[in-house]
Amino acid sequence: MARMNVRQMWAAKLAGKPLPAASPLPRAAADSFQGSLALKPRAAFSGVVLGIDPSLRGTGLALVEFAPRRSPVMLRCQTVQVPARQTMAHALGEIHRAVGQFLDAAEVRHVALEQTIYVQNFQTAQILGAARGAAISAAALRDLPVFEYAPLRVKQAVVGAGRASKEQVARTVMALLGHGRPLASDEADAAGVALCHAFTWRE
Repeated sequence: MARMNVRQMWAAKLAGKPLPAASPLPRAAADSFQGSLALKPRAAFSGVVLGIDPSLRGTGLALVEFAPRRSPVMLRCQTVQVPARQTMAHALGEIHRAVGQFLDAAEVRHVALEQTIYVQNFQTAQILGAARGAAISAAALRDLPVFEYAPLRVKQAVVGAGRASKEQVARTVMALLGHGRPLASDEADAAGVALCHAFTWRE
């Protein structure tokens, strides 16, 4: 009898059919199949995450604490607003300083940033890249792990729909955090990244 490949074994498994004993898989494929059936449930994330939504003139920061069997708690949030009259160098310094202050205010376990996927032009990409670098460098100097998530993944993890609007994300974030006041747009985005990290991260 011909050997079954992994896809055929899954089809048989899902159809409730017995796997034929006379058609063994190669050992590596069999181990892979059995291992995938025995996946352990993901342990809940525990610790403080600093979520960052980087932007030169309005970087959002959100410090969120996660603990088993408890809703996430917003410890602190801020939008780092830098007036347009200030130079780019000044703005980058303000971002670095603010991120450092957040990291020093709590025992942060991980830092999570939103990735930049689409920009209108090369100059915008440079500016956003510089803002991200200013934020990441503050975490790097403190030897903290930094994780990056695409906006689509953040929406899927928080709202359950990759095409969710910014308003839907903000409402869901506030509901999950039980936040008493409306969050500024950049702060809601930063908190969404922190939630995405805690919901999807694996050891």
